[in-house]
Amino acid sequence: MVAGQKSNSKSSTMEKLSDQALEHVARYFQALAEPTRLRILNTLRTGEHNVGDLTELCGCSTANVSRHLAALAKQGMVAREGRGTSVYYRIADPAIFELCDLVCRNIARQFDEQAGIKRSFGSARRS
Repeated sequence: MVAGQKSNSKSSTMEKLSDQALEHVARYFQALAEPTRLRILNTLRTGEHNVGDLTELCGCSTANVSRHLAALAKQGMVAREGRGTSVYYRIADPAIFELCDLVCRNIARQFDEQAGIKRSFGSARRS
């Protein structure tokens, strides 16, 4: 068991995955390892948008937004629908927000713990 890891009597889904399946999981996480893609997903929380809207709201070029949307669509995170001359994007699986929120809460907790440790060293110097 890894240090700091809680023991869990239930086996995780990940433990049962083949190497090929783990490769797929890694690609899914790689799609989330880009700040612009996270910004796009966060913008889509409010509802569907076309590339022009996303370009303006995310402060990126059309080509950049389109490239990131293609990567997100490839992993099944966003869906696209053509309407007339525009293509609209929406979240394909709202569970993506649960995953992102879980990670954000974990990072915030780590920052809080680190800040507490730093504060304790600061108060020790004053003593």
